[in-house]
Amino acid sequence: MRFSFACKNIDFRELVMCSFELNKTEYNLFTFLLSQEDPLCTSTIGELTEKDRTTIQKAIKKLVSKDLVNKHQVNLDSGGYTFVYSIKNKQFIKQTMLEIVDKWHRAVVDQIKSW
Repeated sequence: MRFSFACKNIDFRELVMCSFELNKTEYNLFTFLLSQEDPLCTSTIGELTEKDRTTIQKAIKKLVSKDLVNKHQVNLDSGGYTFVYSIKNKQFIKQTMLEIVDKWHRAVVDQIKSW
């Protein structure tokens, strides 16, 4: 989906990436997690996306910090624990994006008025 803004077409992917300040790897991981029904650990995510574990961990850390992904500790029967990750509620993400775009819109309007 593309949007036209004056002289530039903005792809929805670009809008998401810009709204949350995501790079390509983070965006791809974000969309991958959107398609998953169950929480996954980083090693499983790495296998399914064919990405290195450290790449996944770095991207996951950013998505968690941006409040796009949930992080849950799962205790293992054999002792120890692992973390699993799942996407936040899609409605929450949509609302967050709307707030970001609205804030940007207000800033643009203020800039035009003060010009």
